[in-house]
Amino acid sequence: MEATQAPHILDEIKWDSDGLVPAIAQDAESGDVLMVAWMNRESLALTLEKNRAVYWSRSRQKIWFKGEQSGHVQQLKEIRIDCDADVLLLQVEQLGGIACHTGRKRCFYRVYKNGEWQTDESVLKDPQDIYT
Repeated sequence: MEATQAPHILDEIKWDSDGLVPAIAQDAESGDVLMVAWMNRESLALTLEKNRAVYWSRSRQKIWFKGEQSGHVQQLKEIRIDCDADVLLLQVEQLGGIACHTGRKRCFYRVYKNGEWQTDESVLKDPQDIYT
């Protein structure tokens, strides 16, 4: 997508009262949902410009280039918007195979079974080795 198209595209999104929209990152090849994050106008414009996932960190209150510390960059393959224009779906190539800060492939590694949350995905790399 050309950068000149971005302002018009941004105006079509129903941003919440904080100027944010949820963004689901999905592995473009496997279809696995990797994570959910938030985007503001600036992060979405940067995502379109750089062709890689850029989010808004609510905890740090700043732009977050996915993989800036870990190296686990998400290369953008396709971006979609839902019917209400209030959720984005990013189909990405997850470089390094790890999307979660816990060192797992995806953030959705716990499943509800037998009355409790059970982990069904192993750690691929120790977070201390990723973030040092």
